[in-house]
Amino acid sequence: MPQQFTLFHSLLDRDVMSAKNIFYAQSGGVTAVINTTACGLIETAAQYPQYFDKIYAGNNGILGALHEELIDLSQEDPQQLAALKHTPGGAFGSCRYKLKCLTNNRAEYQRLVDVFAAHNIGYFFYNGGGDSQDTAHKVSQISAELGYPLTCIGIPKTVDNDLPFTDHCPGFGSVAKYVAISTREAGLDIASMCKTSTKIFILEVMGRHAGWIAAAAGLAQENPSDPPHLIIFPEVDFDANIFLQQVQHTVETQGYCVIVVSEGARDASGKFLSEGANRDAFGHVQLGGVAPYLAQLIQQKHGYKYHWAVADYLQRAARHIASATDVEQAYAVGKAAIEFAVAGYNAVMPIVIRESDHPYRWHIDQVPLAEVANQERVMPKEFISANGFHITDAARRYLAPLIQGEDYPPYHQGLPVVARLKKICVAKKLPAFEKK
Repeated sequence: MPQQFTLFHSLLDRDVMSAKNIFYAQSGGVTAVINTTACGLIETAAQYPQYFDKIYAGNNGILGALHEELIDLSQEDPQQLAALKHTPGGAFGSCRYKLKCLTNNRAEYQRLVDVFAAHNIGYFFYNGGGDSQDTAHKVSQISAELGYPLTCIGIPKTVDNDLPFTDHCPGFGSVAKYVAISTREAGLDIASMCKTSTKIFILEVMGRHAGWIAAAAGLAQENPSDPPHLIIFPEVDFDANIFLQQVQHTVETQGYCVIVVSEGARDASGKFLSEGANRDAFGHVQLGGVAPYLAQLIQQKHGYKYHWAVADYLQRAARHIASATDVEQAYAVGKAAIEFAVAGYNAVMPIVIRESDHPYRWHIDQVPLAEVANQERVMPKEFISANGFHITDAARRYLAPLIQGEDYPPYHQGLPVVARLKKICVAKKLPAFEKK
């Protein structure tokens, strides 16, 4: 009998009610509040000792399972684990590593189950975006096929806000708040200098196929003359001539023009304006550079002095100005993941359900991973203005509650306090993983 099946049956022979270990991993681009979700999961799991024994975190996401690098959270200072709630980044390390289909890549899934079996892991929580939910779904399938008892729960996370079914994604509210604040503050700077200096400011934000983050900048505009004057969405085909006309009109009427552009802006043929030659581990084209591209268009046509900036990692790491709503919901999905597992759910993802806009009310529900995996939600047409360069009142009603409230981290000597983890891994029990 192969080694893995020996491991499976040794676990199956145990008391089915005995506590099992947890494997939790972070995946993809991190957010200001993904560690808040981890904190919610860790603190809630501690309330159910009859279900959960130890919690292991993957060192660098799913790679931690493949390479049997399991961080033992029982070795951490409880105060440092609590500090995860106000620490940005991915405390245990994240990764961009896509597991391929079961048919062509069975060995990797087999390896995951072997590691789980070797360490008495009965619960797999994968905290990430669409690709991560697909991975969690596939792991649930292979464990069922092999007869290994494993509960798989996906936990939503993405600044892009492009997961389906959930009203929005934890992580988005904080990046939305950062972008809206930055747009307002930079707008005031440009307005003060435009008479004799810079007339154009362009802020490039994240968003490959969906313009949610760019749309959030629209919240900075209280009056029609306020920045941002133009928003460039991936959902709207970019026309250079119309764009340049709008820029000229704005400068002539307002004295300056503030533009927010999604990195995923594309032309009518579907080509990204900033498409590069490189691709990431998920096969996505490497983006970045649309702001200088637009700046050059404007300079060549109108000769206006310009400045541009790329929010890049700053927008998703800005825990110091996180949305209190986002922090609360990020914790809630981590808590709910544990509670769903205890209730017997498997292969599901917690989602946020909006009950009302005014007052803002919400609750947590769940959706099957099979329905979430590899799905993507873009901005609806009713959220984009008729001219394609701004947001509508409907978008404002949707976005505004998500950036409400402040949840400042503690400070020491003028800087935010962050968690400092030892990240001690348990002893390995299996041969080294060799990718075939």
